[in-house]
Amino acid sequence: MLLSADPAESRPLWVVAEGELQSWLAGQPARVVSWVRAHAFQAERHRVLSLPSADGGIGGAVAGLGPLASADDLTHWHAAGMSDRLPAQSWHLATPLPPRAATRFLLGWLMGAYRMSRYRLDGPEPPRAALVPPAGADLEYADAAARATALTRDLINTPANDLGPEELADAALDLARGRGARCHVLAGGELAGYPMLRAVGAASAREPRLIDMRWGERDAPRVTLVGKGVCFDTGGLDLKPSAGMLLMKKDMGGAACVLGLADLIMRLEVPVQLRVLIPAVENSIGGAAYRPGDVLRSRKGLTVEIGNTDAEGRLVLADALAEADAERPDLLIDLATLTGAARTALGPELPAAYSPNEELLDAVRRRGEEESDPVWPLPLWPGYDDELASKVADLGNVSASPFAGSIIAALFLRRFVTETSNWLHLDLYGWNGKERPGRPVGAEAQCVRGLFRLIRSRYQC
Repeated sequence: MLLSADPAESRPLWVVAEGELQSWLAGQPARVVSWVRAHAFQAERHRVLSLPSADGGIGGAVAGLGPLASADDLTHWHAAGMSDRLPAQSWHLATPLPPRAATRFLLGWLMGAYRMSRYRLDGPEPPRAALVPPAGADLEYADAAARATALTRDLINTPANDLGPEELADAALDLARGRGARCHVLAGGELAGYPMLRAVGAASAREPRLIDMRWGERDAPRVTLVGKGVCFDTGGLDLKPSAGMLLMKKDMGGAACVLGLADLIMRLEVPVQLRVLIPAVENSIGGAAYRPGDVLRSRKGLTVEIGNTDAEGRLVLADALAEADAERPDLLIDLATLTGAARTALGPELPAAYSPNEELLDAVRRRGEEESDPVWPLPLWPGYDDELASKVADLGNVSASPFAGSIIAALFLRRFVTETSNWLHLDLYGWNGKERPGRPVGAEAQCVRGLFRLIRSRYQC
């Protein structure tokens, strides 16, 4: 039980920034002051200290926020993991917070409780601390955002033997049924109009699919989300080394984040006409595999020379983006675990953002900062466009140069978005490589909350 409905049975939990510690202690009884000093508590970030009651029991707890200006400035990551570090009792927040900070605290509490337990035989989870929702917090949003995060993380964390194109499509169908959306999954001959998607998946025994979900009123602004759904990437005939394949179950992270974002939009009924397109595929090896040097015709009609079969994500995205672009939506967003070059430039926690619309690019950066869900703009630098030149086709899928790989991949995708000015491409990682409170090693839902705030701010009255 993560939330409690009975404040009368709960104990107080204070959250204190380092600079506020002395003023907070001034209002506490002598036994608490002595206890805090005896334990050398300095309000360090993520440190939690249980406090004694007059009868020697647990009377409350204080959690450190580190060097914040005040508790009003906390993010959800400050609260993440508290349900593990507190005694397994009911708690209420004793520090008054403004509504936005209270919502962040509640969201962090819920997100920090995430566990991927499907493959473990540890028995039932031990009891955990429960929280009375703080006054002023937006419980509906916090609950919906935590559920969207859990959905995204579960999908990315699921190994490829249990999550191929068919299972990813089933997850989308389940989501659509639960939210009253319409979902059609194209497979087999229905994919004749998506030749690059078919080519990438041709060598796998698990045939590719295109997931096409729609929700919302037909007269509402049109928002289309496209997510890269490569359920496992061997690299194809340009085979990855074994170390490079260890995390390739997460190569459908863009699709997972798109489904999490769609879930959040639908749960909170943002007034848009939503479309979700996910090319779901496994890039494998075999006699039917596409080859370096092949020339593929795309859905848009452009021909693409294959310079490397490990640059498959942009191929399947290009076919899906061409379909999305043909409808000229008001906003078109694609998310993909697309390039290692973006990680080299910005690291795993900062997705690269691209758009021909500078206002849109600035807006997504600002919304991401507000939600502690950051992105960083990189340029669609036209000077690198000739790196995609081919002598036998309209363009190649890779550059011969080792430089600017993320930018060149974004420039490739831009060739397939010609009718929609409000296009945003996000090159993300979708993974936590180190253990932190609320962020276990494994999948991460990147860009979900920031994009939700962007979309709601543009279209919610």
